[in-house]
Amino acid sequence: MISLTGFAQSYNPVDKGSSIRFRIKNFGFNVNGTFSGLKGSIKFDPANLASSSFDVSIDVNSIDTDIDSRDNHLRKTEYFDVKNFPHIKFVSTKVTPSNKNGTLFVFGKLTIKNVTKEISFPFTATPGNNGYIFKGEFKINRRDFGVGGDNTISDNLTVMLDINAPKA
Repeated sequence: MISLTGFAQSYNPVDKGSSIRFRIKNFGFNVNGTFSGLKGSIKFDPANLASSSFDVSIDVNSIDTDIDSRDNHLRKTEYFDVKNFPHIKFVSTKVTPSNKNGTLFVFGKLTIKNVTKEISFPFTATPGNNGYIFKGEFKINRRDFGVGGDNTISDNLTVMLDINAPKA
């Protein structure tokens, strides 16, 4: 008999039922937006976090702030440069428990415009939809990734993840 204990299940993140949102201040007001085009693979075993991993990306061209002219501006070279860098990618390096019940931590590398930075953030994993719903939130400095220059926009933004990942 072969035991599968210690092997993470594979899950595919999908747009349906997922949301990737961001919030940033511009002229002192909150600007909200979303991304879609979610792809990648997730391996997850809550009983063996060492075998868990995330390798996911989003389509930067999908940016949506509810104002077409702003979205088109954000796609240009000085912001996301979607022609040369069509995806934002996150690859985990480790997943660990936290001291808060039901919350885990993921550590990894976030790549935007071919600039890669180490980030970490807390998240939850709730069984559902024949897989898991992963929720997390983190902050980054857009200038660290060479995104935008305008001084009316804040350097810091918050990213909120709600990822639906059914079994592969």
